[in-house]
Amino acid sequence: MDSENNNCRYFISYSGIKLPLNLVNEIKDDERENRNTYFRGFYDEHERLIRCEKLVYGEIELLHCYNYHDSGVVRQAVITDVDGEVTILVFNDQVELEKQIEP
Repeated sequence: MDSENNNCRYFISYSGIKLPLNLVNEIKDDERENRNTYFRGFYDEHERLIRCEKLVYGEIELLHCYNYHDSGVVRQAVITDVDGEVTILVFNDQVELEKQIEP
């Protein structure tokens, strides 16, 4: 992911349970140097979260990638957990259509 083409920002945590994740408590780039855990969010030109990484000791522990309908509603979420298991969620106007788990 090229941070020059997408707005990259850093956060302490997230709130809520809906997708996309709502990253909260933004920190500056230099403030993350002393943190063991933080979130890195990449945003598109419409300020929609397209990629979210939870970093723990510099390693990506959790990854969310989002695609959106033209209306701005999440169309697809691809979630990779710490074990590398991928879950793909597909939505239509905020109604989950399909849940697929890949090894």
